[in-house]
Parts: sequence; C-alpha cells; structure tokens
Amino acid sequence: MSGNSRRKFIKQLGSTAAILGAGPLAALGKEQVHLLQPETRISANDKIRIACVGMGIMGFGDVDTALKVPGVEFVAAADLYEGHLQKVKEVYGASVFTTRDYRELLERKDIDAVIVATPDHWHDTISIQAMEKGKAVYCEKPMVQQIEEGHQVIATQQKTKAVFQVGSQRVSSIALAEARKKYLAGEIGQLNVVEARYDRHDALGAWQYSIPPDASPKNIDFDTFLKDTAKVPFDPVRFFRWRNYQAYGTGIPGDLFVHLISGLHFITGALGPSRIFASGNLVQWKDGRDVPDVVVAIFDYPETKDHPAFQATLRVNFADGSGGGEQTRFIGTEGVLDMGWNDFRIKKHKLPAAPGYGGWDTYNTFTKEQQAAFEKQYNARYPPNTRKADTSESKFAAPAGYDDRLDHFVNFFEAMRSGKTVVEDATFGLRAAGPALLTNESYFKKQVINWDAEKMQVI
Repeated sequence: MSGNSRRKFIKQLGSTAAILGAGPLAALGKEQVHLLQPETRISANDKIRIACVGMGIMGFGDVDTALKVPGVEFVAAADLYEGHLQKVKEVYGASVFTTRDYRELLERKDIDAVIVATPDHWHDTISIQAMEKGKAVYCEKPMVQQIEEGHQVIATQQKTKAVFQVGSQRVSSIALAEARKKYLAGEIGQLNVVEARYDRHDALGAWQYSIPPDASPKNIDFDTFLKDTAKVPFDPVRFFRWRNYQAYGTGIPGDLFVHLISGLHFITGALGPSRIFASGNLVQWKDGRDVPDVVVAIFDYPETKDHPAFQATLRVNFADGSGGGEQTRFIGTEGVLDMGWNDFRIKKHKLPAAPGYGGWDTYNTFTKEQQAAFEKQYNARYPPNTRKADTSESKFAAPAGYDDRLDHFVNFFEAMRSGKTVVEDATFGLRAAGPALLTNESYFKKQVINWDAEKMQVI
C-alpha cells in the first residue's frame, strides 16, 4: 500500500476490576476478578480486498470474522468443490468471483490479501505463490505439513517482505497477553511443568464431518486435491474428512497440539523443546483413518535466557468417556496458572520459610525430651511471621462475546495498513508447527526426536 494510503489504528485498552465471575471460571467464589476490556481500534478508511482459498469450515469462519473489521471487502474465493462456491454466492452475494483454480485469484490486481484455509498439504504452496504475487497472506495453522516447507515459507516472506500471519488466533487474545504479564512478573514462581489437554467425545470432534449428497467427480476436482500425494480413486471421504489421513493433514498434533504449543510459546517466550516423545493409539474411530485418535506427548524444554528448564505434557483424547474438555496449566514453584480459552486463573501457594513439624514426620519418633529441645530450637529459628504460606487466588476473563480470532484479523490488517509487525510471523509459525509435526514422527517411528528450536531443525 502507498505511504499516502496508510493510516495507523488508534488503540485504546481499558480494564476494570470487580468482584464478579465471568466465563467458565465463574465458580471460583469471592476472590478478586479482573474483567479485561477488549482493545478498541478505529481503522483507517483504506479498503482491503480479500480472497479466500479453501471455503470449508475454517474458510467460511475466517471470512465471516475478517469482514467484521471495517474497510475489508470479500471479493473472490477458490475451492475444489462446486457446492462450496455456490454457498459463497448464497452467503456473500453473486458479485463474489469464484473459481476452482486458486491461481486465478493470485493473478488479480484488485486482491490485497489471501486467506489460505485449505487442507494442510496445500498451505506452503499457495502461501508462497501468493506472497510472490505481492499478496499479504493469512495462513491457517499448522503453517506447513513438513519442516522443510516451513523454511521455504520463511525464506519467501523474507525475500518478498509480504505481510504473513499464521492463523493460531490465541496469540492475539487479550487474556493470553495478560497471562503473559502475570507469568513474567513471577506470579507462579519458577515454571517447572506445563500440563495441557484438549479432549473430545463426539463424531464431529473426531473429524467425521458431513459429506454432501451430491459429492461426485463432476463437481469435485479430486486430482488437484491430491496434489503430489499418492494417486487414488475418487473418494469423497478423503476429500471432506482429510484430517484423518497422513497424506493431507497433520493429525491431532497439527490440528490441536499446535494451539497448545502456540499459547505456551507466547506466554513463556520459549522457542521450542529440545526433545519430543509421543505415544498413542487408535481406540474408537476406526473409520479407515490412518492417524491415532489418542496422542500423548512429552516435550523437554531446555533452560534459556528467557525461561528455566521445564517439561510439558500434551494430550488429546477423542475417546474421552467423561465428555471431553480442555485445560492448560503452567505449574510453578509458587503457584499455578490455569488457562481457559480467553480466561485464566492463578492460584498461588508460596511455601513459608518455616518447614513445620509434626504430622507425617520424624518429630513424632523423638522422645519427649528431644521434642521439647527441638521445639525450642525451631521457635528460635522461625518466628511466627515465617510460618504462614502465601496463598491467594485471582482470575481474569475477556468480556462476554469477546472474539480472539477477530483481534487476530485486526492485527493482520493493521500490519498491512500501518506496517506494524504481525503477532504470529512465519518463524513463530514454524516453531509452533515443528514440535507438532515431530510428535507425529515420534509416534510413527516410536522414538525420541531431538529438535534444535533455534535453527528449527531435527538433530
């Protein structure tokens, strides 16, 4: 965009505090609650014209969200299923240009930005070609399907200077930003363990997506969908439930672990683990898929200048008979930070200087004479003010209706308009995707994977 057309957003961030609950953490009780107010941004009048490649679940969701940002216009869409293109015109109007060939969008001079919401194995190719054509790119997570593809995306962004943002929206959440502040302020002491899970127990959650009755070779370009993967006969199940197959998706780690990893890296400033080991199984959804429906991974994060050494355990279970649920816990030496999606709570428990005695303790095995002597020494060493643990609880929540994906798109368009740095660039994207992809490698190879997070390379 020209220098004359650039405007900077006006940003205002306010916050209030009240003794009230919000969101899924509302049951905490009477501890102090801070309700975060969203940033209010007034956009420039400059119009940004967007196109989307891949009008599936994420494609429609991303376009709907992007259009909530003032000055954004949806002008074109590409998809390999004709029914999706018809739906585009039903929802957004007949004037929206549609095509099965995404390259037609890249040739149009009136398109400023492209959303890439295709199956994972197409992310790198379309992103790279779009940047080379001068387009800004918003690429859904995981950024790539293979590590080397990530380096190619990074190199292209650096060469073209295009605005490029990965679509893991949590890194734009005001709640995550506040959690990072609390973590850096030492609210939980020294981090030593991160526990994260994202469990589900339903067919749609396990990617058994609905297939349209008219699906056929006539209205689906299946050969193009296959790209450079093995040639197989037309199969609408593979097309619409592509996440179930190694050839086109990245399984549980690429779909869900990457969310957990992105949030973890954002809060702690970590670049990634040095060791990755994964295990799992195909328990319930034996529908022809060749990826597991239960995955557990252990990540070893080494000490760096930004954080101590810690261990992270990540789990996703699609056969969770408890009904599913998610939780991310940052456990430190003095407290724990429990993340929700756009909310969190901190429970502090800082040990007193005095260790205490009695209970399950050798003190009870002393003679009465030795117990009296011990108590005298203890009282002299630990006065009463050193004997109480520092315990407190607080929680933080974004306002009802807050949408972190909207903020993520606001950040993306703000980078286009004002030149501001994006919140999730290609390097961050590969550092989040890399451990997820290597979780798959560890699972299938049944071995530990060593990872250089700085260079983003397998060792």
